[in-house]
Amino acid sequence: QVQLVESGGGLVQAGGSLRLSCAASGRTFSITTMGWFRQAPGKEREFVARILWSGGSTVYAGSLKGRFTISRDTAKNTVYLQMNSLQYEDTAVYYCYAELGTPPTNYWGQGTQVTVSS
Repeated sequence: QVQLVESGGGLVQAGGSLRLSCAASGRTFSITTMGWFRQAPGKEREFVARILWSGGSTVYAGSLKGRFTISRDTAKNTVYLQMNSLQYEDTAVYYCYAELGTPPTNYWGQGTQVTVSS
């Protein structure tokens, strides 16, 4: 198993920036992918971004590319989400996930609240 702990959420004004972190522990040697989803009040959880643990290839939700950047530090078993030019619509709980093994199994963090004030 893998345990994930997110940090970095908070309250920010529109146009501001935040950086989320997600630290993994446990069977980190089995991680193949890490990423982020988010869930706004009354909406379904939606994909934000992911990064391949080996090689660092990234994928973004189309609407977020250019404002959000995902990165990783394999030595620290941590994935980051840099969020710039934040908008009110970015308000959500942001969840980190890690994908392990074959067949792949996903593990989730507890979520971190991001609130953007207009």
